[in-house]
Amino acid sequence: MSFHELRQDSLLCYQSDFLTLRHGFTTRLGGVSEGHLASMNLGLRRGDVPENVYQNYDILGSALGFDPHRLVGAVQVHGDAVRLCTKDDWGKGLYALTDYEADGLITREPGTALMVYSADCGTVLIEDRRTGAAGACHAGWRGAALGIAQKTAEAMIRELGSRPEDLYAALGPCISPCCFETDGDVPRAVRAGLGADAEAAITPVGRKFHVDIKYVNRTYLLRAGLLPGHIDVSPLCTACDPDVFWSARRHGDRRGSLGAVVVCGGGA
Repeated sequence: MSFHELRQDSLLCYQSDFLTLRHGFTTRLGGVSEGHLASMNLGLRRGDVPENVYQNYDILGSALGFDPHRLVGAVQVHGDAVRLCTKDDWGKGLYALTDYEADGLITREPGTALMVYSADCGTVLIEDRRTGAAGACHAGWRGAALGIAQKTAEAMIRELGSRPEDLYAALGPCISPCCFETDGDVPRAVRAGLGADAEAAITPVGRKFHVDIKYVNRTYLLRAGLLPGHIDVSPLCTACDPDVFWSARRHGDRRGSLGAVVVCGGGA
C-alpha cells in the first residue's frame, strides 16, 4: 500500500504512488457546496446548486491537473458494461447529457479525464504504464461480483492494445469489511462470480456477513493478468470516517458524491 494525501488549501485527495498518470480519489473536503452537501460534492443529482458543483470541478481540476471540459462520466447502474471513450464524449456527465450506461470507462485519447462516482462503493483506476492509456470503474458489491474490474482491464487489453504486465491499478477508499455487514445476497453474488476464491472475502457473523469488496476487485484484476505487485489497495474505509468521506451507509440520501479520476497521458 502506498497511498498518500494531496492537500491544497482545504482540499484533500488521495493518490497512489503506483500510478504515474494524473489522478485522485476525492474526499468531501475542499469544495464550496453548503449545508449537508458541504463541501466537495461532485454529484449534479444530489440537490446541489449546479454552479457550486461546477466550481468544485474547477477546484479539483486545478489541483490534479485536468480540464473539466475534457472530463467523461457515465450513468452508473452497478453493472459490468465498459465504454470506450473518445473526444466525442468530453463533457458528458457534467456539461452534456450522458447517452450511455456504463460502470467501466477506458480511453487512449490524451487529456481525457475519466471519472467514476461513489459513496461507499469501490472505485478502481488503471493505467497502462507503456502507452498512457487509462481506465476507471465503479465497483460496488454488485459490479464487483460481476467482475467489472476484470472487464475494464480486459477491455484495455482488447481494445487499446494494452499488455497485462504493463497495467497498474489503484483501488480507492471504500466501505471495508469492518462496516460492510450484509445479508446473504452479497456473499451469494460474490461466490457466483469467484467460486472458491470468494471465501477469503466473506466472514460470517451470526446470521450476517462481512464482505471485503477490495479483495473481490483485486482478485478480478489478478484474473485479468495484472501482476500482484502492480495493484495498490487503499486501507481507508469510507463508512469509518463520515466527516472525511461521503458514506451512503452513514449519511443515507443526505450526502454528496465522491469521485475517482484518472487522466489519459498518451504516448507510444
